[in-house]
Amino acid sequence: MTKERLQKYLARAGVASRRQGEELIRAGRVSVDGRIVTTLGQLIDSEKAEVMVDGRKVLPPPHCRTIVLNKPYGCVTTMADPQGRRKVIDLLPDQEERLYPVGRLDYDATGLLLLTNDGELAHRLMHPRYKVAKTYRATVAGQFSPAARRRLREGITLDGRLTIPEQVRLVKTSSERSVLELTIREGRYHLVKRLCAAVGCPVLKLKRIAYGPLRLGRLALGTWRELTQEEVRRLKEAVNCG
Repeated sequence: MTKERLQKYLARAGVASRRQGEELIRAGRVSVDGRIVTTLGQLIDSEKAEVMVDGRKVLPPPHCRTIVLNKPYGCVTTMADPQGRRKVIDLLPDQEERLYPVGRLDYDATGLLLLTNDGELAHRLMHPRYKVAKTYRATVAGQFSPAARRRLREGITLDGRLTIPEQVRLVKTSSERSVLELTIREGRYHLVKRLCAAVGCPVLKLKRIAYGPLRLGRLALGTWRELTQEEVRRLKEAVNCG
């Protein structure tokens, strides 16, 4: 028997976010085994309970899976593409549980991409409130000067907002190109590319190497693996997803 809070069950089943689920419960719109439940925190047997919302049966949530993919160049992270380009989900074999990308990674970028069917976890990882750290390795044109590094550390104004990377590390530099590692806690469009361009160092290659507590490691380009229970636990801990 697996005990689970009712609002979490509703969120996993894709009926509503956890907060919306709480509102449904308070409003008396949710029943468990034929009885209306209005108390938050109600524990149910998630394997056997019959849960209904507004008189309609809620299908049991799928087994939660989260995988990490080393996204190759030339793939879109959307579930459909009107231009017919290759999608990251095309890299996965047919499976019972449909997995969805957590956020996006540019078409011409590579690296760590999470995919999951855990809607609550995905929502929290992408929500600005939790400010999940993402680390990128950027190969940029030209020599990365101390002045450029100082400007990044002091912050760049983009769209009227001051943006300061959490960390800027120079890996190597030459007169032709440099390699940097930048850690950011925002998810704005093309943010790393725009930051580097603002200091005169346009991005030539971009690779995400870490997402929250998870690092890409030696996962081969275009391949994926299941996260371990410990890795999932650490991801959930980072966004208070119990």
